[in-house]
Amino acid sequence: MVRPLQSNLSLSQGVRLLFYALSPSESSCSELEEVPDYVQQAIPYFVGLMIIELVITWLQKGQIVFRMNDALTSISAGILSRLPQLLGRGIELTSYIYIWENFKVYVLPWDSSWTWWIAFLGVDFAYYWLHRMSHEVNIMWAAHQAHHSSEDYNLSTALRQSILQKYFSWIFNLPMALFIPPSVYAVHLQFNLLYQFWIHTEIIGNLGPLELILNTPSHHRVHHGRNPYCIDKNYAGTLIIWDRIFGTFEPEKEKVIYGLTHPINTFGPFWVQVSGKEIPYDPKIPAWLQIYAVLHFSFILGIYLQIFSNNSVASEITILFGIGYVILTLTSIGLMMENRSDAGILEFIRCCAFLCLHELSSMTGPFRLVTEVVFFGCAVFWGLRCVIKF
Repeated sequence: MVRPLQSNLSLSQGVRLLFYALSPSESSCSELEEVPDYVQQAIPYFVGLMIIELVITWLQKGQIVFRMNDALTSISAGILSRLPQLLGRGIELTSYIYIWENFKVYVLPWDSSWTWWIAFLGVDFAYYWLHRMSHEVNIMWAAHQAHHSSEDYNLSTALRQSILQKYFSWIFNLPMALFIPPSVYAVHLQFNLLYQFWIHTEIIGNLGPLELILNTPSHHRVHHGRNPYCIDKNYAGTLIIWDRIFGTFEPEKEKVIYGLTHPINTFGPFWVQVSGKEIPYDPKIPAWLQIYAVLHFSFILGIYLQIFSNNSVASEITILFGIGYVILTLTSIGLMMENRSDAGILEFIRCCAFLCLHELSSMTGPFRLVTEVVFFGCAVFWGLRCVIKF
C-alpha cells in the first residue's frame, strides 16, 4: 500500500525537492517504510509552479498559451499513473527488495553520503538506458509514447506519465539492489522523477555552464521535438553527461515542434496511451464547457488527494470505489475536451454515480448538502440535454 506521509516539507524543502537539492542528511532513511511519498508531497508545488508559468507566459505574450484540453489530459494521465499504488507496492520496489533480500553481495551504509551519491549516479545512469530503450525498442516505446503525445510543452506536460512504463523500468535498476539499500534507492527513484518536472517549460532559456552537466529545459525541449534533428536525442534524466558520453546529445537549434510524428488525436486519458493519425488536433470547446470541466476536475483532484491521505485507514472496497470514480470522471472530462456527442451520456451517469456513492459516505454538514444539490443539478442538466438531443 502507499505509505502515509511521514512529515510535512518546509517551503524551502518543497522547492528544493523539485531541483534534486535536498541534502543526504535531509533525505536518508534507515528503513524503506520511513521513506516519505515525496511525489505526493510535491503536488502543491506542481500546482504553484504551473500557475507561475501561466502568469509569466501571459505577461510575456499577452495571452494564455496553453490549451485547457491538453493540460487537463496531461494531469489526468499523471493521476492515472499513480492510482495503482493505492492497491499495493509497485513492481519497481517489489523486484528491488527481492533481489536485495536474496542476492545482495555487499551492504553500503544507508547513512553515508557516499551511498547517497552512488545511488544518485546509479539511478540516473539506469534511467538514461531505460529512456533510450523506451525509444529504440518498439514494445517499450508503445508504453512510453504517452509522455510524448502532447503537442504543447509546458509544466503540465511533465505530468503526462505512462501507466505501463514502470513495468519495464524495474529491470534497469536491479543491479543496484546488489549493494544499495532499498530505502536509499526509493528516495532517488522519486527524486529523479521529480527533477524532470521543471524542465518541461519554454519560459527558461539557455542556462550557460549548467547546460554542460545538467539536463535543462533547452535539452529536454529537443527530446520532445518531432523535428528531424530532435528524434531520439537527449535521453537524460538529471545529468546530460550520459548523452554526451554515449553520442545521443543534440543542442537546441531551430524552433522545436512538439508531439509524436503520428499524433494520437484524442484527449481521452486511456487513449493517450496509444497512437493515431498525423493530423493537428485541437477541437473547439465552448467556454462554459471548459469552465465546467475545470471545476469538476478540481473537485476530483480533491477526491484523489483524499484517497491517498486516507489510504492507510480506508477499506479496500472504499479505495476501489474511489479509484473507479476517479477513472470515470477523467474519462468523462476527456470526452468533453473532444466535444464528443456521447460525452453527455457518460457525464449524466457519472453525476448519478456520485449521488449514489455520496449516500454511502460519512460526510455531514453543509458541504454534503451543497455537493448533493450541485451534482443533482448537473445530472438533471445532462439528462435533459441527452433527451433533447435524441
